[in-house]
Amino acid sequence: MLHLSVTLDLATDATSAGLMLADPRYVEQKVVASGAIEHQVDVTGTADEAFTVATRRALPSDQIPAQVRGFVGNRIDVRLVEAWEAPQPDGGRAGTVVVEIAGAPVRLTGRCSLQPVGPAASRLVYDGDLQAQIPLFGSAVEEAAARAIRGALGVEQQVAERWIADHGRAEQP
Repeated sequence: MLHLSVTLDLATDATSAGLMLADPRYVEQKVVASGAIEHQVDVTGTADEAFTVATRRALPSDQIPAQVRGFVGNRIDVRLVEAWEAPQPDGGRAGTVVVEIAGAPVRLTGRCSLQPVGPAASRLVYDGDLQAQIPLFGSAVEEAAARAIRGALGVEQQVAERWIADHGRAEQP
């Protein structure tokens, strides 16, 4: 098992960041930017209350070690579910995150949080445990999956920066 923690700093207040995270247009932009060959996005609920973001994306498997590609083939199907609780008065919120790779015994489970850090700044934190249950190659797969997740979250940081620059304070979709 590998512990993974990634922090994204956002140049907007926590309430606006929550609106952005619940906006299906934003979610689609970050999924497409991750290099998805195919994708599906589903957002239920609203940023005013609790909401859930479920995505499914097919990615090329060139990010994982060659010796384990036999487990997943030419592409990997990644399912991600973020279940966000209703916001606190300061706009911050907490939630859970699960990432699974279909057809491979790889799973990340953890917590996510959105924290205000100033009047026009917030912090998005993903913190969880990544586990690959593959004999002999489990740790190599965990490391590769961790690199892929960090890379996807790095892309999310870039998409969030563009979104915030283009939209200013997020608006209800």
